[in-house]
Amino acid sequence: MKEFKDCRNPVLPPEYHIADPEGHVMPDGRVYIYGSWDQSAESYCSKKYRVISSANMIDWMDHDISFDSSLVPWAGNPEAPRYPIVDWNFLDPTPGLLEVIKEIPIIGKMPSKLLKMILKKMGKNIDIGKSVKEPNNLYAPDAIHRNGKYYLYFCLSDFSEGVAVSENPEGPFEEVYHLRCGGIDPAVFIDDDGQAYYFWGQFRASGARLKNNMTELEEHSIVRNIVTEETHGFHEGSSIRKRNGIYYFVYPCIWRDKPTAMAYATSRHPLGPYEYRGIIIDNAACDPASWNIHGSIEEVNGQWYIFYHRSTGKSRYMRRFCVEPIYFNDDGTINEVKMTSQGAGRPFELDELLEGYRACQLSGGVYVDHSRLVNIQHGDKVCFRYVDWKEEPRQVQIKASGNGKIRLLCDGYDIGTVFIQDGDMIASEIKGPAGTHEIELEFTDTRGLALEGIVFHS
Repeated sequence: MKEFKDCRNPVLPPEYHIADPEGHVMPDGRVYIYGSWDQSAESYCSKKYRVISSANMIDWMDHDISFDSSLVPWAGNPEAPRYPIVDWNFLDPTPGLLEVIKEIPIIGKMPSKLLKMILKKMGKNIDIGKSVKEPNNLYAPDAIHRNGKYYLYFCLSDFSEGVAVSENPEGPFEEVYHLRCGGIDPAVFIDDDGQAYYFWGQFRASGARLKNNMTELEEHSIVRNIVTEETHGFHEGSSIRKRNGIYYFVYPCIWRDKPTAMAYATSRHPLGPYEYRGIIIDNAACDPASWNIHGSIEEVNGQWYIFYHRSTGKSRYMRRFCVEPIYFNDDGTINEVKMTSQGAGRPFELDELLEGYRACQLSGGVYVDHSRLVNIQHGDKVCFRYVDWKEEPRQVQIKASGNGKIRLLCDGYDIGTVFIQDGDMIASEIKGPAGTHEIELEFTDTRGLALEGIVFHS
């Protein structure tokens, strides 16, 4: 195990790429994050999960590997039973085509070009990535506690789904069961009366009651089209919570072009019907290649948060775990929040390094490569939220390489300009106000400029 102190966004060090985070407060009072683990710049996820946890949302612990797809008995076994992908029941513009694709037993083994062709004919320009070429990758999970055991619900890149059991919230998860459904992105929820529910699906979500053993669906209870692409902008990634008698269905939404916005719908029953209510957060500006978002909401120590991921490396892969506080209105609606650099932690102070990879909003060609801002072009901008200056800053120190001019703005107001020549900073004097602020850097006349971090001094 490894422990990380005083964490901000992204929560973990740059070498950690945890995506699709589902957060649950478990009986020991800690919040545990169950997510997929990006290990390649060429495809989503990997063949392993790892779990992280926190008692205070500031200090986090990495519990290492929690599950491995090699433990799944049916993975790569052509003799194992397969179940249709029941959630892909959107309108079929080609008569008979829908019935064919729904009954494909191992759609994950189809050549990606063939699958793309089928989906295009169905009017769906869908990013299936390169993961279909990676057999047995573990996609987004969810987990829950019941009767002294912990149940990890998972899905594979062949669109099969299952559950593994452990005595501990961090795993290891073993004792694997095959669920009689096909699709991606499982979600689990236990209501106040003790009834457990299971959700899954892409484009259209399905849901059902779970039997008391937590390893089988009550198949007669299955409800289709709980939320849909057409009505709710639903893309994938179901996540269910309850607050003040209202059920919240949280999911990636396509209504801002790509599925980079986390939306929510509400209902008075866990299986719906659900009404679309709005967007909670949008990560479109985290990277030039940002493609998707996925996550959850959870109350921790009396405060609600949204857990989500950001892309890095000018890629839709290699995603990093982030968190923001969220706030409810009296009518149960949720205010949309911005991505920040501080996350659940404190703002950045004077004399404290603000690392380049913590930039929460990027414009232009600039992107985060591991820990630096690179590929900085003339006219690019980056934003950091937030700093808290007890005194007025008068000096700035920038760790960079290459050449360029950097204009510094505080809440949109110019506070100074710095010139970088062959990695050396020529001007360092600025004039900024004390208080809590958003900081923006505007780049011009750049040549090979890369930024490691920035420090403000009084």
